[in-house]
Amino acid sequence: MSEICAYHEAGHAAWAVIRGGRIASISIDPVWEEGPRQDGVVEVEWPPSMSDSDVARSGIEVSLAGPVAEMIYSGDPFHPATMPEWSGDWQTAWNLAASIWKDQKLRLRKLEAITRYLYEQLSDDNLWQAIASLSDELLAHEQMEYDEVHETLLRWLPS
Repeated sequence: MSEICAYHEAGHAAWAVIRGGRIASISIDPVWEEGPRQDGVVEVEWPPSMSDSDVARSGIEVSLAGPVAEMIYSGDPFHPATMPEWSGDWQTAWNLAASIWKDQKLRLRKLEAITRYLYEQLSDDNLWQAIASLSDELLAHEQMEYDEVHETLLRWLPS
C-alpha cells in the first residue's frame, strides 16, 4: 500500500481520537466484498454519551481529516470535493452536514472552513508527528486494532 493512503487513514484516526472517538480498527488493506472499493478503512466508535449533533459534527471533521492529511503530506492543497479519490469522504461530510446546514451554499462554505481549520490543526508539529507515526505503523502492519492505534497516537497527543 502507498504512503499517501497510510497518511490519509492516519489523519482520519488521529482526528477521531482528538474528537473523543475510539478507533476499533484501521486498515490500509481492507477486505472488499461489495460496494465501492476502498483503499483504507477506519472504524470509529463514538461514546454513547455523545449527542447526535456532536457525532455529526465530529463525523464531518473526521471525514475531511483524511484528505487534509493527504494535502499536507503531498504539499498540494486541493479542494476535497474536486478529487475523485476523496469523493466518498466528501460525500460523507456533505451528508452529515445536511442535518446541520440545510442551505447548500452555507453548507459548502462551512465545509470549506472546516477543511481550512483542519489544515491548520493537522499541521501542528505534535499532531503531525502522531499522524506520521501511525502512518509508519500502518505501512508496517497494514491493519491495527484499538490498543496499537491508541498507544501509537498517545505518544504524541495529550491524553
